[in-house]
Amino acid sequence: MPLSNTQYDAIIKKYEDTQSRNRYLLDKRMTEVYHRIPEYEELDRSVGRLSVTQARLALDGDPDAIQRLRSSLADLSARKKELLAGAGYPADYLDPIYTCALCQDTGYITSPRGTKTKCRCFQQQEVALLYEQSNIREMVKRENFSTLSYEYYQGEDLDRFTKCVKICQNFVQNFEQDYRNLFFYGTVGTGKSFLSGCIAGELLEKGQAVIYFSATGLFDSLARYSFDAKAKDALYSFCKDLYDCDLLIIDDLGTEVTNSFVASQLFSLLNERHLRRKATIISTNLSLEELRDRYSDRVFSRIISNYTVCKLTGPDIRMYKKRNN
Repeated sequence: MPLSNTQYDAIIKKYEDTQSRNRYLLDKRMTEVYHRIPEYEELDRSVGRLSVTQARLALDGDPDAIQRLRSSLADLSARKKELLAGAGYPADYLDPIYTCALCQDTGYITSPRGTKTKCRCFQQQEVALLYEQSNIREMVKRENFSTLSYEYYQGEDLDRFTKCVKICQNFVQNFEQDYRNLFFYGTVGTGKSFLSGCIAGELLEKGQAVIYFSATGLFDSLARYSFDAKAKDALYSFCKDLYDCDLLIIDDLGTEVTNSFVASQLFSLLNERHLRRKATIISTNLSLEELRDRYSDRVFSRIISNYTVCKLTGPDIRMYKKRNN
C-alpha cells in the first residue's frame, strides 16, 4: 500500500519543519555565544577571509596554499573549542542540530554509492499513516511497563507472569542485537495483549517501525488485496511492509475465521519474517494443541522452533477491573 502524494508531502513537510526548528535553535545558540564571547565571532569571520586568501594563492600557482589553509583552519577550530569550554559550553554546542542523526532530518540515507534509502524514522511515520497505528500510541499511554502491576496474580500464575515480564524487558533491551520472536498464549484476560503493548511502546520510542494488527484485521486485509485483480500493486506493497517492518504484532490469533487461505498466509508471513530475521509477536487464547490443529503442523513447528513461548494464566483482569469499577 504505497503512500499517496498527500501522505508523502505531509511527511516531507514534517522534516522541513524539523529542519527549520533546529536551524532556529542553532542560530539562537550562535547569537548567544557571539554575545558572550566576542572573540569567537571574530574567529568565525576570519575563517571566511582565510579561505578566500588561500584559494587565490592556490589559483596563482602556490602549491602549499591548500595545506596551509587546512593547518590554519585546524588551529582556528581548536581555539574555538577552547573558547567554548572556557565559557562553560560543551564542545559540540554549535554543531548542527539533528533530531535524527542517521538521515540528518532529510528522511533518506545516502549510501557510499550514492543510492538513497528511506531512513528508519521515515519508515516509522509511513507505517503510522498507512496502518493507522495511532491506536497503538493511545494504547501504550495506558498500557506500558510503568503501569504494569503484579497484584492480580498469585502463586504459579504470578511466577509465570513475572518470568514473562523479564523476557519482555530483555526482548526490548536487546532488540537491535538479538533476533527473537515471542508467542504469548493462555487464558483470557491474563495480560498477553498488555505485554505486547508494553513492548510496542518501548520500541516506538526508540524509533523502530512497529505494525500492529488484530488477527481478524490482518487476514481481512490480506484477503481483500489477494482476491482483487486490480490490487496487485497494493498487495505487493502491503506484504513488503509486513515482511520488512522492525516488529510485527499479531494480536488475538484464532479470533479470525480460519481456513486454508488463512493458514497458508500465516505460514508465508512467519516464514518470510524469519528468513529476514525480523521480530514477530503473536498472542492467542488458543492452547498449543488447538494451534496445531487449526493452522497445520508446519505453522506449529515454525512457532515452536523460532519463538520464545510464554504461557500466562490467572484471573480475567479485564473482568476483574469491570466488577471493581
